[in-house]
Amino acid sequence: MKRGGILNRHLAGALAELGHGDGVLVCDAGMPIPAGPRVVDLAFRAGVPSFAEVLDGLLTELVVEGATAATEVREVNPGAAKLLAGHFPDPALTLVPHERLKELSAGARLVVRTGEARPYANVLLRCGVFF
Repeated sequence: MKRGGILNRHLAGALAELGHGDGVLVCDAGMPIPAGPRVVDLAFRAGVPSFAEVLDGLLTELVVEGATAATEVREVNPGAAKLLAGHFPDPALTLVPHERLKELSAGARLVVRTGEARPYANVLLRCGVFF
């Protein structure tokens, strides 16, 4: 058994398959899941695991060259907006209308659903390379 890092075998395997430029949607429990991408649903109950916990864990495992979130996050969910700004300082974070984020999510290779129950706790990560 692994001693650390991500223990969920479905998530660990999906992350190992990602390449440069692939998209990973980290989303709240209410975000519509697009048809097509691999989905790892971590939601246990409302709020568990949180968006922050999942995002922090993923960022220890992935190289991310950019991120896209909904413009509405700033007004509706300032906690998530602050978290995203802390992880992705300008210009690494692009904000688009929520409807556009949903359109972009259809191109993701992986969707990681959290138990987050606050709206607009969603981000589309663009994988980078470690060299």
